[in-house]
Amino acid sequence: MSPGKQRRFNRLFAPDGKTVIAALDHGIAGMSPLAGLQDAGRLIPVIVQAGADALIVTPGIARGFADKFGHAGLILRVDCGPTALTGEWAGTKPVVTVDEALSLGADAVIAMGIVGAPGETPSLHALTALAAACDRWGMVLVAEMLPGGFTASDVSAEQIAVAARVGAELGADVIKIRYSGSVESFRSVVSVCYLPIVMLGGSKQSLQQLRTSTSDAMSAGAKGVAVGRNIWQADDPGHVVKMLREAVHG
Repeated sequence: MSPGKQRRFNRLFAPDGKTVIAALDHGIAGMSPLAGLQDAGRLIPVIVQAGADALIVTPGIARGFADKFGHAGLILRVDCGPTALTGEWAGTKPVVTVDEALSLGADAVIAMGIVGAPGETPSLHALTALAAACDRWGMVLVAEMLPGGFTASDVSAEQIAVAARVGAELGADVIKIRYSGSVESFRSVVSVCYLPIVMLGGSKQSLQQLRTSTSDAMSAGAKGVAVGRNIWQADDPGHVVKMLREAVHG
């Protein structure tokens, strides 16, 4: 990594090399209801004070609540396009440039990469171009890899592993990807990807389910989690973040 990229990477991951990321970017996809995310100015300080290492935010949140982030790392969502109103997720593409992300104080940018579904080729071409721009600017790139596309429900560990490896090969620095369902199968995902892997939180689940999947992913070699709905839809978002910190950092 370049010195600038290394410094930004260090703001996303704790000294133990692990991270708890709160994903607050769902508003850009038109998801509803927004629950606690409806009042981002009130939610963000709760998450930061509970110990989140980094936040994934939209350009609007980055602009509007810069005074709320404290020392947490900032990951900017730079792709958008279709929303939940149409569900045409294959058309999602990066639209915010790396220099614009820098002007918003971002330590990293995040964009999706589709593998094995309609939209794959333009998505991966765009991700490769974004990786090159991140290298020029010393920006960290988090690739959110989507095996089977945005709405795929039944995806094998092999498909997840392929998607993770493709993201690495295209020039990402961190891979955000779904959990494969077991320690053994996720270990096979981690073993073929030479980058840090962060498990995404996915759909709403019980606190115990989230704790178990997080602990299992960490046992398999993941470097952290990126959790959205299971934080901002919770009655006590701070409690969820503290639970995740315990599972990730020990």
